Amino acid sequence: MQQALLDQLRKITEEERKILDGEAEVDKDLYTSGRDFTVDSGKMLKEGRLIAVRTHTRFVHFPAHRHNFVEVLYVCEGSLTNIIDGKKVIVNKGELLFLNQFTKHEILKAGQNDIAINFMVLPEFFDVAYSMTGNDNMLADFLVNVLRQDEERGEYLHFKVAEVLQIQNLLENIIYSLVNGEENRERINQTTMGLIFMYLVESVQYVEMRLPNQYENMISMTTLDYIEQKYRTATLTELCSRLHLPMHVLSKMIKKTTGFNFKELLQRKRLNKAVELMCETDLPISDIIAAVGYENNSYFHRVFKEHYHMTPRAFRVKNSEKEQVRL
Repeated sequence: MQQALLDQLRKITEEERKILDGEAEVDKDLYTSGRDFTVDSGKMLKEGRLIAVRTHTRFVHFPAHRHNFVEVLYVCEGSLTNIIDGKKVIVNKGELLFLNQFTKHEILKAGQNDIAINFMVLPEFFDVAYSMTGNDNMLADFLVNVLRQDEERGEYLHFKVAEVLQIQNLLENIIYSLVNGEENRERINQTTMGLIFMYLVESVQYVEMRLPNQYENMISMTTLDYIEQKYRTATLTELCSRLHLPMHVLSKMIKKTTGFNFKELLQRKRLNKAVELMCETDLPISDIIAAVGYENNSYFHRVFKEHYHMTPRAFRVKNSEKEQVRL
């Protein structure tokens, strides 16, 4: 990592200064508004953003907590010790730790020279990475499990890839972009994360993992891949036929493993694709609606406004002005 960026990350933060001045515990109000210690994306990410970074808070034991987003921990210098379901997971310089939503962990006190970056990521950010890496690998398993909200599981992927220079260079690029507030690079950052995932898929010899039931994962990945490929015409009936499962069984399994029903997953994909076309093409809105699989224009406008809190036309104008895409 370039020395200038590392020096920037090494600086003592305001939170760390208070700890050094005598505050003995983490100020939970900085992270959550709830009674339990679940770090809230609403506190950590600006409105409308899918990803943000912050340096890990040093000089204090970070007590057991969860997140309502995906956390990716990258160690730039030194090491960081996590406790996940009672197991000690030490992340050293150049290594990555992916923690799923609601995975409970604690972090032992880091010293001044233990410099780590927390990527705080909403699940939608990984849509591009999923489409780039395919569905037959452990990262696809993890991306399926990103949708879970099962607090009893301690799901993580620990990549010991300090020697893989391509991954290190890509991580430095995305960290630099986010640390320096280049907010119009979200699409580039999504693609960069996809490239990181492609290299990680080739680095299975370096991974330590904990993932849940493989049959359930297979069903979930097949569902998501089907929606990815056939979103214009996809139906639950056709998917049931492909998987040779009764509709009530498949519906229950999809809901259990992803937290969403089939209709919600399909709608999410169609809206994401519609946004991509709005921001990257000059196609009329009516043509985009038809292209992503909606037959009723008024229904699409209602669903879009419920999700993005503005009309499709207003969304296109806003994102054209910023020259960015928000998926």
